[in-house]
Amino acid sequence: MSLMKSLLAGAALTLMPLAAFADPALIFDLGGKFDKSFNEAAYQGAERWKAETGGSYKELEMQSEAMREQALRRLAETGANPIVMTGFAFGEVLDKVAPDYPDTKFVIIDTSVDKPNVQSVEFSEEQGSYLAGVLAAEASKSGTVGFVGGMDIPLIHKFECGYAQGFKATKPDGKLIINYTGTTPAAWNDPVKGGELVKAQVSQGADVIYAAAGATGIGVLQAAADAKILSIGVDSNQNHLHPGQVLTSMVKGVDNSVYEAFKAGADVKPGHKLMDLASGGVSVAMDDNNKPLITPEMADSVAKAETGIKDGAIKVHDYMTDNTCPVK
Repeated sequence: MSLMKSLLAGAALTLMPLAAFADPALIFDLGGKFDKSFNEAAYQGAERWKAETGGSYKELEMQSEAMREQALRRLAETGANPIVMTGFAFGEVLDKVAPDYPDTKFVIIDTSVDKPNVQSVEFSEEQGSYLAGVLAAEASKSGTVGFVGGMDIPLIHKFECGYAQGFKATKPDGKLIINYTGTTPAAWNDPVKGGELVKAQVSQGADVIYAAAGATGIGVLQAAADAKILSIGVDSNQNHLHPGQVLTSMVKGVDNSVYEAFKAGADVKPGHKLMDLASGGVSVAMDDNNKPLITPEMADSVAKAETGIKDGAIKVHDYMTDNTCPVK
């Protein structure tokens, strides 16, 4: 056997176990792994899988928009499988990259990419936000509540619209103040701007403010606590950040989605997964940190709304299917 053939044979033998036991990978979107929100929920899911299995995984944190394609290709070239990415902004790049790696499974959270090796996971954020709106209406003393979104995009309007519906269904004469922190990805990581928007909304009478803004939301929750009003967290359970001042958090099961993808490994099933209220994909967080804020009447209102959404009696508008909101 020639030297070249020997090397090739050895390489093949070496690669076989690597392919069979490929590490999964997780790419965090802008805002960072420890944003205490969306990205951190994904991290917690990966860490739960690691703790239970003793396995290892690769990870990358985005530093700029320009990194997206390079990050996906780099991980695919290392043999990582599956590769999970957090955020709708990966959609266009994944649509381009996935066909070049047909043996690699990709999982994208928060948007849909129709490719035979891609699993798309989306959430019914409007349903969880409706429940947050119910609680905001019940808790508000002024009758005015606020919403601070991150990047001004349809996905975040989905949160806003569901929140508005829940609020208005409970307090029809109430007032809702809406602001967004920006129109570029930097909007996800600007806690100072988030805090400034809170001050402006408080000056207009808002006494409960919902943040759907990634790491920017940390500034929203802090400014609300400083102003001695209530806030509502998002994606992860953020009740513990300011105990007794965060009314609730609209939680998305991003951690469970990452955990399940890592658990399935290369056997991840491509296609579309919708995580809604009925499947436990979204919820409002109730724990010891916000227990003093939730009266029995408020808990009952949320329970009734949950039942109504699940059985179809309450129709919550999905802004992604029709870019208008029936209430404001």
